[in-house]
Amino acid sequence: MDFEFTPEQEKFRHEFRTWLEANVPDDLKGDYEPIDSTPPDWETFHKRVALQKKMYEAGWMGIWWPREYGGRGASLIEQVIYEEEFKRARAPLPVNFAPINQWGPTLIHFGTPAQKQRFLARMLSGEDTWCQGYSEPNAGSDLAALQTRAEDHGDYFILNGQKIWTTSAQFADWMYMLVRTDPSAPKHKGISCIYLDMHSPGVEVRPLVTMSGERHFNQVFFDNVRVPKDSLVGPLNEGWRVAMITLAYERAISGGSGHQNQIDRLRDLARRLTINGHPANRDAYVRQQLAQLQIECEALKYTGLRALTRQLRGQPAGPELSLMKIAGCDLVLKIVRFATELLGSHAVVADGSGPIPEAADWLMRVLNVRGTTISGGTTEISRNIIGERTLGLPKST
Repeated sequence: MDFEFTPEQEKFRHEFRTWLEANVPDDLKGDYEPIDSTPPDWETFHKRVALQKKMYEAGWMGIWWPREYGGRGASLIEQVIYEEEFKRARAPLPVNFAPINQWGPTLIHFGTPAQKQRFLARMLSGEDTWCQGYSEPNAGSDLAALQTRAEDHGDYFILNGQKIWTTSAQFADWMYMLVRTDPSAPKHKGISCIYLDMHSPGVEVRPLVTMSGERHFNQVFFDNVRVPKDSLVGPLNEGWRVAMITLAYERAISGGSGHQNQIDRLRDLARRLTINGHPANRDAYVRQQLAQLQIECEALKYTGLRALTRQLRGQPAGPELSLMKIAGCDLVLKIVRFATELLGSHAVVADGSGPIPEAADWLMRVLNVRGTTISGGTTEISRNIIGERTLGLPKST
């Protein structure tokens, strides 16, 4: 296998690295997971929007999108380089991180010319912010059981129902969502995909406060909300097909990210902390744990390269994405578990203290980490996908 990059690809890397070093402010840098796409407050939100607009104007947002929609038609290899440099720079996730990766490609595939013209460039620039309305109180892992209804009233739908676990809804201008438009059809039928102006009368957003005290998620209620018919994306009653395109992109980004950065931070911690009067990185157990985490990180990296190789050869997607979702979540859990062992009492400190000024960051990781096993489809669902579609095992009951 050839893991070397061409001179042109290295030039691309240098160009992006140089731009990030010159333009990403220090107060926005961090080691981000997809859950961190939600800014903690409005001040940070506006700072991230400003940076996103700057990146868009420089041609660095949605680079894999076609040029006619605001991207730069980047190759798969350039996308890999882009992700590596983005994480290396510890740049903040865009406010439209998930929509750019999921909804944008879906809209390019299914949207009308008017919809593409209206939304795509503004999504990349951050002028419009989006959230996803899929999960409901009784339709999380069983998404097709959704009950939110959009009743046909001629030129518009009347929307009633509820969505939950809606990331960044408090900042969103628009929601892309699944609704039931034919209640008499089987549950995977009669579903349509629409988008909704979040400022419409009858829309209410209520925050869900996590045990870390943060507000990533929300409940959203719809009370006789009027939605124009031209907000339909894809054919009426065929929203499940649209959703499968979106979810395919979601699983690709939901296994956690920045594993190498986290492991590097653990190494740094092990140099600064002491065990029995000596640096922790001299302890055999600590060294073994760090080595094991690094091994799993490398295995995940090369599994991703296997998936990339399939794409470069024009082959259909294999089981790698589901494997990466499972392995990525498992590695994040292991990193955080070992961090708590290494930090000891510092792991429960909400403010920086003594030799560990970043203790509060690790505490947030501890409190939030379980969410990675749920977002983008639970780990159990990913295991079922591999068992049924790859191994040909009978469906679970």
